[in-house]
Amino acid sequence: MALYLDSAIISEAQIVKEWGWVKGITTNPTLLAKSELSPEETLTQLKHLMAGEIYYQLTASDFQGMVKEGRKAFELLEEQTVLKIPATTIGFQVVANLSPEIPCSVTAIYSAAQAAVAMEAGAKYAIAYVNRATRLLGDGIALVKEMANILDGSPTKILAASIKSPEEAAATLQAGSDHLTLPLEILKAMTTHELSEKTVIEFNQNGVGIDLER
Repeated sequence: MALYLDSAIISEAQIVKEWGWVKGITTNPTLLAKSELSPEETLTQLKHLMAGEIYYQLTASDFQGMVKEGRKAFELLEEQTVLKIPATTIGFQVVANLSPEIPCSVTAIYSAAQAAVAMEAGAKYAIAYVNRATRLLGDGIALVKEMANILDGSPTKILAASIKSPEEAAATLQAGSDHLTLPLEILKAMTTHELSEKTVIEFNQNGVGIDLER
């Protein structure tokens, strides 16, 4: 399992780099638009900050344009590249074309059938938007379970996005997701619990430890 930061903000990437347990960064066109830098400069800085995978979502809409954009992204991010390619007829064709040379993910999957096509096209990841699927389809967690049944034993792993709480994150993992990508505030929220804080205070009030002054 890996946890990713879903952001294109350099300062947020710097924070999670210091944490040491966030394994990569996922971006999309909306997130890149929030950066003060150009997409090219943003991706370059993220590459220098993080050692793990960096996801870039294609914005071209035709086959040749998508292939060209994917290769250009690979020139920027090199071995850290994961392309995010929409779950469309053309998108699956692009995945089949590029996946032998560049790691690809299929994004915006809303059915188990699309997950099956992603697997056959050679995608490294199948991305489900959990909370959005709940709003649009009724049950995003059920979608993840259906995808997990289809992809079980295959090289294609599930990356879950659109997660709005630590509880939803845990439920998504229990449903069969292999990885999660989360905004900074949800990553932070996953590290804390009021009972954990209370327990630590009680230990420190009633116990002793190494003297740091000696």
